[in-house]
Amino acid sequence: MTSRMTWAAVVLLAAALPALTACGTTKAGSAGNTTPTAAGSPDPVASGSARHDRLFPDVAARCAAKAAETSADPQDDGTNGGTNGGESSRELPTDPEARKYAENHGYKTQGTLSAESRCRADAHGARIKAALTGAGKTAPSGEAELAGSLKELGYSVSGNEVYRSGGTLGFALFIPEAGPCVTGRWTAGGGLTVEGHGVYMEGGCLEPKGGH
Repeated sequence: MTSRMTWAAVVLLAAALPALTACGTTKAGSAGNTTPTAAGSPDPVASGSARHDRLFPDVAARCAAKAAETSADPQDDGTNGGTNGGESSRELPTDPEARKYAENHGYKTQGTLSAESRCRADAHGARIKAALTGAGKTAPSGEAELAGSLKELGYSVSGNEVYRSGGTLGFALFIPEAGPCVTGRWTAGGGLTVEGHGVYMEGGCLEPKGGH
């Protein structure tokens, strides 16, 4: 009787071993699964910033240095010396006429720039101005020449980014992969004014002609 029971136990144990081995294999495979999950998905903002920095390493270096200076100075909140494109949530004036004017012109409100975006806007503005007004440079003869110069600098010009208004040549660029706007125009005296700012409430970098 004892011999038969022992033999039966051995048979049962032998039958159970494959199942136990398979179970252990499945668990090990599950633990080692490297399939990306939602929690591990890339941050689109960070990805865009990385692509921007690869496209414009000079701007990336300048803003990295600025960020280092700001973090080293506890009294600097990142707003000193930057170009603020305007607040997206300004308080309306209390005077009725002034309040009405502000409401009617709210479409000209520009989005607020973060310290990082403001640095990029300023750096791109300085970069463009230096390239277009450096030694020996003259104002572009027209839209085509200006568009060509901006494309050579790495900016996208495919629509109304370059324009002429009232005889004045200008541009309004949305910085690739970063977001701030850089706009500029030539003055009557031939000088170039450049400004970095946020996107307009109506959308885009070109100042809207009217609102609703």
